[in-house]
Amino acid sequence: MIGKYDITSVRARQIFDSRGNPTIECDVSCGKGFGRASVPSGASTGKHEALELRDKGKAYHGKGVLKAIDNIHQLVAPKLIAKDVRDQDGIDKLMINVDGSANKRNLGANATLAVSIACCKAAASAKEAAVYEHIGQIYTHYEPTYHTPVPFFNIINGGKHSNNKLDVQEFMIVPKAKTFGEAMRIGSETYYELKKLLEKKFGVVGVGDEGGFSPPLKKTSEAIDFIMKAAKSAGHSKNVSIALDVAASEFYKSKRYRIDGKQLPPTKLMDYYEKLVESYPIVSIEDPFHEDDFKSFAGLTERIGQEVQIVGDDLFVTSTQRLKEGIRMCAGNAMILKVNQIGTLTEAFEAAGLAFHSSYQVMVSHRSADTTDSFIADLAVGIEAKQIKSGAPCRGERLAKYNQLLRIEEQGVPYAEWF
Repeated sequence: MIGKYDITSVRARQIFDSRGNPTIECDVSCGKGFGRASVPSGASTGKHEALELRDKGKAYHGKGVLKAIDNIHQLVAPKLIAKDVRDQDGIDKLMINVDGSANKRNLGANATLAVSIACCKAAASAKEAAVYEHIGQIYTHYEPTYHTPVPFFNIINGGKHSNNKLDVQEFMIVPKAKTFGEAMRIGSETYYELKKLLEKKFGVVGVGDEGGFSPPLKKTSEAIDFIMKAAKSAGHSKNVSIALDVAASEFYKSKRYRIDGKQLPPTKLMDYYEKLVESYPIVSIEDPFHEDDFKSFAGLTERIGQEVQIVGDDLFVTSTQRLKEGIRMCAGNAMILKVNQIGTLTEAFEAAGLAFHSSYQVMVSHRSADTTDSFIADLAVGIEAKQIKSGAPCRGERLAKYNQLLRIEEQGVPYAEWF
């Protein structure tokens, strides 16, 4: 007899992400539940991330995922049939053991993650619980205090997310609000005021991969100035702060950083950040140095970490091993959590738990190539993260996450008020 939580089928297919490239969608069914998950992909990726398995053939310029899908059907699915879908830890560790590598190179992190998230959703469905509630139960093992997180809106794109001359990859606004709905209003109104200003100056301005505008600017200060003018024009100048995702690994070469037309060693780049913080209401700087420079992260944290959040993304890649090294060296005071960097929910939960235990903030994040799957909204609420970034208040794959958080807030979940 099939129990309500017994897995009955695991089925994957190739679909398309927001850049029009193939990705994996996976369906998991159990006796009384069903879950569907799709996997995002990054453009600016850390070299220590788990491996995203691609076909590397002629089709789709080598970006097909049929090999990873075959791995799900042939190597994973048969071992999961009749397993208890609620056993997230057991399911994920089974896939880790089947893969047998340090970076998921055999199954592919995109394959393991699709199954991992689909199982999580199926379990919530079978329990007739909200996904965030199920996550809270399996992650914390106690009665969690849920909040909707503060959104970080990427409204100007540079670096690998754009075709302009800006070296900094993401220019984000962080609203000060009392509710998530109010935060969305501040973000949306500022975004459209920025659009007016940019169109007046440059004519039609396109958007980058994450929905932020991609104006023909060259200097970091120019982009921030436009954002501050937009916030003022929208009437939100007192309620908007700035966050940067520098993605410094992308412009690091020969022990120097190329930014704003200058070649700077790490110590001079620290001075550069300090001056930016003195000039603008910056509350968070992500990946200010390249992905192996724990020492410089620690130096900047010591200098401005009391006033500004120093966030590791490529530095930590949602890995407990790398996060432990950062904690040991006091490198940063926050981490980005991207589930596809590590490949299973269980490993992501472990990284988040270590961060919180060490007084690091956690910012749950989308990827530049994403899907309309809203899972990370529930993930942020379920693990009690106070911050989320899912791009600009524009494009369906970005708004899917923000709209889900509006629904969650409607259920009575209060706002985090991170500030």
